[in-house]
Amino acid sequence: MPLSNNQKKKRKQQQRHTHKRKCFDLMKKILLPLLLFICFRSSAQQVLTLQEAVATALQNNYDILLSKNDSMVAALDYSYRNAVFLPRLNGVIGDNWTRNQQNQEFSTGTKREGKVKTNNINAAVNLNWVLFDGLKMFAIRDKAAEFIRLGELGIKDQVVNTVATVVNTYYNIVRQKQQLRAVEEQMSISQIRVDLAERRLDIGVGTKPDVLQSKVDLNAQKAEQFEAQALIAQLKERLNMLMNTARTSEYDVADSIPLNMNLDIDDVRRDIENTSPQLQIYRKNIDIANITLRERKAERLPIVSFNSAYNFSKTNNDVALNPALPIFNQNKGFNYGLSASIPILNNFNAKRLVEQAKLDIKYQQLFYENQLLQVNTFVLVAYREYEQQRKALILEEENILLAKENVSIALEVYRLGGSTIIQLREAQKSLEDAYNRLIDARYNTKLSETELLRIRGALIR
Repeated sequence: MPLSNNQKKKRKQQQRHTHKRKCFDLMKKILLPLLLFICFRSSAQQVLTLQEAVATALQNNYDILLSKNDSMVAALDYSYRNAVFLPRLNGVIGDNWTRNQQNQEFSTGTKREGKVKTNNINAAVNLNWVLFDGLKMFAIRDKAAEFIRLGELGIKDQVVNTVATVVNTYYNIVRQKQQLRAVEEQMSISQIRVDLAERRLDIGVGTKPDVLQSKVDLNAQKAEQFEAQALIAQLKERLNMLMNTARTSEYDVADSIPLNMNLDIDDVRRDIENTSPQLQIYRKNIDIANITLRERKAERLPIVSFNSAYNFSKTNNDVALNPALPIFNQNKGFNYGLSASIPILNNFNAKRLVEQAKLDIKYQQLFYENQLLQVNTFVLVAYREYEQQRKALILEEENILLAKENVSIALEVYRLGGSTIIQLREAQKSLEDAYNRLIDARYNTKLSETELLRIRGALIR
């Protein structure tokens, strides 16, 4: 008895429902163990947060430690800054022994001959106190203070750069982790393709090349999985190097990349001369060059010093062959006075040094203006990149949903025999490309955001 149209429709709906349930069961058999494996692996590994990575790097990073060491040298000089106002006090002591064979003949005809032993003791304490040197000592003290500030800015600049590198490396690991998950999702779809192609071949509606091609694509994705895992391990080792820690690669990172989608270029540019560590360093070099000019000009002026000394000398001869010479002689006394050193002509060396100091100031000013222009340019370029990636991210977030739906429909149509494996493969390739663009857009947006904050010096407080 022939079936009516309604009965045919009901049978087709039942067949579709049966096929959907089988496909769902197949996907559950594949995806459930995969998800359980991922969850077990994630729970077995300690999760390293970005805050922990940054804190460890700030404590152990070699570049930061070297910058701190340079700053400590400047701090040591600064701690003795007032020593330039103090006098110099030197002590001198000497003890000499001599043995002489003397032969003397006087006008009276008297002759004397013998050995003479002499002991000379000399001691002195000398004091020199510069009272005026053209105010050079004040310039030296001020320069020590400026070097302290320069060292602090150098540490801050190194810290900002290190934090930026840690952030970019950390989220690169997150990026590759997302890439690995995308590959594993593609593998699950390819496994469904293999099973469907084999089932169609078994019932006589499929072809052997479809099965082979599906297996080739699955193996290619397995190779991508191995590459992604190796790349993650390499990036973790690089992060370990930045943190200067013996931490192994057996740790996990976050699953997502948080983004600030509301950065404004006017906020980044506002007062950037006082927030950018690099610009502050270059401006501090101008201040130091001005102090150096003060030093050079001071060398043209007289130096007035207070000098004082306490002297002691003692001579002891065991024999006086000459009656006019004493056997024992001792002197001690105190003297003091003022001295002035007035530069008159020194081959125009002072003038040359002053002109060099002026040229150095001009050079530092030009260099600062050039760097200010470059920083503003970098901000503009980074912000344009940030805007472009932000727009691309919004587009790709929407596009990934379309690509997933397209693959789901293509799988169902292929299962029902309504399309070829080539069409299914194209849909799967579109999903793969959409994942790649989406993950890249997320990471590139984060890179642009981090670069804007790095230039402004806003990565640390």
